[in-house]
Amino acid sequence: MTTRRETGRMHTWDRTLTAAGIGDPRLRADYTRQRDRVSAYRRHAYVAVRLLLPPALVPHVIAATAFMHHTDTLLDASAVGGHAEDACAAWEKSVREGLATGSSGDPVLRAFLHTVSVHPRLRGHVEDFLAGASADRDFTGFSDEADYQGYVDAYSLPAFMLIACLLLSPDVDAELSHRLCRAYIDGSQRLDFVNDLAEDLRDGRLTLPDDALAHHGVRRADLEQGRESPGTRALLRSLLARARRDLLASRGLPVLAPPAHRAFTRAVITLEVLTADAAAAKGTGILREAARPSVPAAVRVLVREYRRRGR
Repeated sequence: MTTRRETGRMHTWDRTLTAAGIGDPRLRADYTRQRDRVSAYRRHAYVAVRLLLPPALVPHVIAATAFMHHTDTLLDASAVGGHAEDACAAWEKSVREGLATGSSGDPVLRAFLHTVSVHPRLRGHVEDFLAGASADRDFTGFSDEADYQGYVDAYSLPAFMLIACLLLSPDVDAELSHRLCRAYIDGSQRLDFVNDLAEDLRDGRLTLPDDALAHHGVRRADLEQGRESPGTRALLRSLLARARRDLLASRGLPVLAPPAHRAFTRAVITLEVLTADAAAAKGTGILREAARPSVPAAVRVLVREYRRRGR
């Protein structure tokens, strides 16, 4: 994808890089590659970043997102073992070496290391993220809700903090920030696991707790074969309702962000709630394909928050 001029009052990408103080041509190319990747797989989130965040922060949020996604992809692939597991170990070694030296030959890591140098609070969150990587790399399923909650604490929350620490004010109450961030990622992770069931099951991963299936009288084969039944509908409805409640419980997060970051933070939470609603409306159809908010609904959120920027 080539650099393009974007419409409205949104800065062009070149001006955004300049506003962020990224002048080195190779580094600008690195950030541009990460921009292209993030925009390809998280279109709504990418548009929200470009439209609602200050230009000086945009490349750094994109670099952190690209780093997290690249790492997560390697960890998921490592579940099959062999060379994928070797690649995962090699990547972790490269990250640690990059943090120690401040440099890397990999464009994903090179951009991210520059972001860490600009936002040094990230460093501790990177260490937490790497320390919890085994929870995803060694994933074999959840026996119960406690297993799922352990995964959220070990991996999902540290992953989310790579982004959240760029959005929230550095002097916020740590306990309140932790509680609201955890509520958000608990809801978002549960939503992802339900919404991505079809893809995960094709890859041989069942990401719903065994005790939840048993409670509703659902077997793994029922989900794999997309069988509609009262139990399956009740299972999905229950999990999505819980995800939605947790997402709504995180609505205090924007207050912990500087005014310039609040519109984006509100939009992210609202878009996740809309996704949960779309998944609930789709019912057992998510056993075949993930749900997404309608384009008009997503656009309304972005337009509303664009008008509320700075508040």
